[in-house]
Amino acid sequence: MSHQVLARKWRPKSFAELVGQEHVVRALSNALNQGRLHHAYLLTGTRGCGKTTIARILAKCLNCETGLTATPCGQCSACREIETGRFVDLIEIDAASYTGVDNMREVLENAQYAPTAGRYKVYIIDEVHMLSKSAFNAMLKTLEEPPAHVVFILATTDPQKVPVTVLSRCLQFNLKLLPPPRVAEHLKNVLAAEGIANEPAALPLIARAAAGSMRDALSLLDQAIAYGGGTVREQETRDMLGSVDQAYLFPILEALANNDGAGLMAEAENIAARSFSFEAALQDLGLLLHQIALAQTVPEAVAEDVPERDRLFALARKLDAETVQLYYQIAGLGRRDLEWAPDEYAGFSMALLRMLAFTPGSPEPAMTAGAPQATPSVPPAARPNPATVAAPAAAAAAPAASPSEIASRPTAPETTGFDGDWLGLAGSLNGVIGQLASACELVEHNASLLSLRLPEAHKGLLDGFGDKLKAALREKLGSGSKIEITLGATQGSAPAEIAARHKAERQAEAETAIQNDPFVQSVVKEFDGKITQIQPLSQESAK
Repeated sequence: MSHQVLARKWRPKSFAELVGQEHVVRALSNALNQGRLHHAYLLTGTRGCGKTTIARILAKCLNCETGLTATPCGQCSACREIETGRFVDLIEIDAASYTGVDNMREVLENAQYAPTAGRYKVYIIDEVHMLSKSAFNAMLKTLEEPPAHVVFILATTDPQKVPVTVLSRCLQFNLKLLPPPRVAEHLKNVLAAEGIANEPAALPLIARAAAGSMRDALSLLDQAIAYGGGTVREQETRDMLGSVDQAYLFPILEALANNDGAGLMAEAENIAARSFSFEAALQDLGLLLHQIALAQTVPEAVAEDVPERDRLFALARKLDAETVQLYYQIAGLGRRDLEWAPDEYAGFSMALLRMLAFTPGSPEPAMTAGAPQATPSVPPAARPNPATVAAPAAAAAAPAASPSEIASRPTAPETTGFDGDWLGLAGSLNGVIGQLASACELVEHNASLLSLRLPEAHKGLLDGFGDKLKAALREKLGSGSKIEITLGATQGSAPAEIAARHKAERQAEAETAIQNDPFVQSVVKEFDGKITQIQPLSQESAK
């Protein structure tokens, strides 16, 4: 075969040709130039990031006929034989198939003999974490006191499985994932050198799909060249990768911004009809949201050549920053949860519906005829600001209060918009704002003032949503109302505290009823059973 795949053809032959991993190159180059060599190196990192490549370059540096150097000549017999895998003093071992202690003992016995052709005998052990425990134990003595002419270079994608006794005897270098822009730039250089026509927008798609691996990027580039008949075009690359063009993602965010549920589902069906990968769609949606967040906070960081730049900035003006952050997190979680969804389309569309549910001002779902109607839509100012703040479990919607609790509420002259029913008012608020209100206790109210107290434990919730709660309360009580929220110990009359008491009371009642039930007692006695968990029915189920 005359053709050589790009991943092999463009494998770096020196540190100068290596893309990325500057921290490793600098340390090794300085050590070589100063003659401060270690007898064992451990290179860790994901597949395709350059572990074996660096190991082979280091072998050249150690055995180049020009002398010990960080810049091997590449022309001498040692350099050429190492490149072609024919150098007698470079022994590469695949630990995945060479795991036994007998194999390792054979290697260590041969290590005692002087090099045949080179300056050092170099052992590259790939995927070293696959060695057996006994094989690792056999290595320890040689790693600790190796012959002067031997250098071990261990490589692994899973350093956690390497015994600490081995780690402590090696100099460890952790190779990093390559950022997509760096990968795309290298692919551009490769295509220019190969004389292959390409559309620049196709290269970032390949770089993102490679997930930090240059070898994977070059393999995908080979595939894209074949798919495009000798050229690399954006649309053909998208089709090959199953990724979604941002032009199809903008309508999704525009439908969300307009609370257009029908339009949102139509776009989801459009993506399904084109057989795109839903995982890739959520990934690209997250990337688009990242660009929008940049446009909102650091607009100068948005590249001038970013696709649909004007449309992107229009969405950045239309969506508030917290909504963008929420959508970004939902897209990420939706992508993670796709494998647990009934099918990928259901998981994808559910992520979009979740975004719609948290969009400010989105309508409440309508119920079918004959069924109870949903709570009327809350005005936009009173809806929760979309953000992924986990409210305390105690801040749940409160049930109806008991007569004694109603009697214990603070009393004051009635106002036009508020009669003192704080449980009812707090319960009318939705989402995070409703949870914050439920954690507050009514202190005082009159014609122009509503004073609330919040436990110190919820200060973070107050910092994030206090102003929005006040705005929602003014929407209900009148714009002239003054809302005060102070931090301090509550007296047990906050809706969330009442709800917690009711829950504890119902739990105690359920446990007493079950434990005293004659039938349950007879079953426990007859079968030597044990009651492990008691959970009261919900109020709706009880009815």
